[in-house]
Amino acid sequence: MLTTFITSPLEQFEIVTILPFSLFGLNLSLTNSSFFFLFSIFISIFWLYLSFFNSSLIPNNWQVLQESFYTLTADIVRDNLGTKGEVYFPFIFSLHLILLSCNLVGMVPYSFTVTSHIIFTFSLALSIFIGVNIIGLLTHGMRFFSLFLPRGVPLIIMPLLVTIEIVSYIIKVFTLSIRLFANMTSGHTLLKIIAGFSWTMLSAGGLISLFHIVPLSLLLILIGLELGIAALQAYVFTLLTCIYLNDVLEMH
Repeated sequence: MLTTFITSPLEQFEIVTILPFSLFGLNLSLTNSSFFFLFSIFISIFWLYLSFFNSSLIPNNWQVLQESFYTLTADIVRDNLGTKGEVYFPFIFSLHLILLSCNLVGMVPYSFTVTSHIIFTFSLALSIFIGVNIIGLLTHGMRFFSLFLPRGVPLIIMPLLVTIEIVSYIIKVFTLSIRLFANMTSGHTLLKIIAGFSWTMLSAGGLISLFHIVPLSLLLILIGLELGIAALQAYVFTLLTCIYLNDVLEMH
């Protein structure tokens, strides 16, 4: 009976096809991952709609929440990019909002955490990395490549230093994607393990079933912590995006 309810903690990350579809040999099926990503986008748009619905001079609760989030994102852009970052604000705001929605939607039972898959976070980080470098090339031209060669470097160590600079620059894609993926995956896995342990104790019967309240209480605390991590990781991803963008604009 227990095996019916207690499954592997990693089963929650399995990608399942909801609506099979292929075109010209390409698999364009709707999976649980793509469905909840679209659902997160819908939640983001719906939340913004609620914020502007029946808006008044004295803000309602939805307006206060939306304005606080808007101010937080604006502060990230202002502190890291200055006035030149205003043109990139719509993208940064959308990125922050969608990541937050994906992380929070994944906390709902029987949903799917899109950001728990490295393919999603890596693709997003790689797209941002490519876009940032295109902006750098358009802004500085060929002078952009001087980013990998600091001034006053002796000629003898120049090849080694350029190699180190290029590797450390490319590694940003992996650190940006792995940080988000690892935190969301490990957090959800821990929640599933604690929940399974609590259910095992409850199903055991007898005196031991009374102590299931201990892991259950721990689970409630971890859920609150995981909600904070979900918001924090969306913030960190957005912050690092602004920092990387500032590096190519200012040639740091």
